[in-house]
Amino acid sequence: MENTLEPTPSQTVGPFYGYALPFPGGEEIVPPGEPGAVVVRGTVFDGAGTPVPDAIIEVWQPGPDGSLRGAPGSLRRDPVTGGVLGRTGLDFTGFGRAATDADGHWYVRTLPPGPHREGAAPHLSVCVFARGLLHHLYTRVYLPEDAEALAADPLLAALPPQRRDTLIAGPERPGVYRFDLWLQGGAGEETVFLEFA
Repeated sequence: MENTLEPTPSQTVGPFYGYALPFPGGEEIVPPGEPGAVVVRGTVFDGAGTPVPDAIIEVWQPGPDGSLRGAPGSLRRDPVTGGVLGRTGLDFTGFGRAATDADGHWYVRTLPPGPHREGAAPHLSVCVFARGLLHHLYTRVYLPEDAEALAADPLLAALPPQRRDTLIAGPERPGVYRFDLWLQGGAGEETVFLEFA
């Protein structure tokens, strides 16, 4: 008698992200050479402090003027196969998707976001897909330049200082920020993740 058991969700969750979701140039939210462009980069860590080599980081953001209108349809497709060739490299899209490398590193090149509504500090909205996650995780990346806006942001104000710091990128050098994502506590301070109902 043959034993046929259906796989459970935890057996089917992946890691498949690296095969279906990344596309060429996904980490380039802004065209190459764009004045004022910044890089936000980091590493995705699990609770033991081990880098996660097969995560996907999605970023959505407003433009510097606070507008939520990126350039839709900026991906090019191969006219013969229909496969994605990558971005046109001409437009600010407001959306990016970066895969982690074998050492868990990721980056996006973009423009600093503007405030999308009054009272909110400018930020990048981030979604994390990784092995072992049955549901993706949402967080934010705030750039540290405007201390007054950060102090007034309702989400940041509601968090204890130590937890608040997990949402603020650290400057590495001009135009480059570091933002590590800790999926659990343990070796590092777990990144604040948001729940949407």
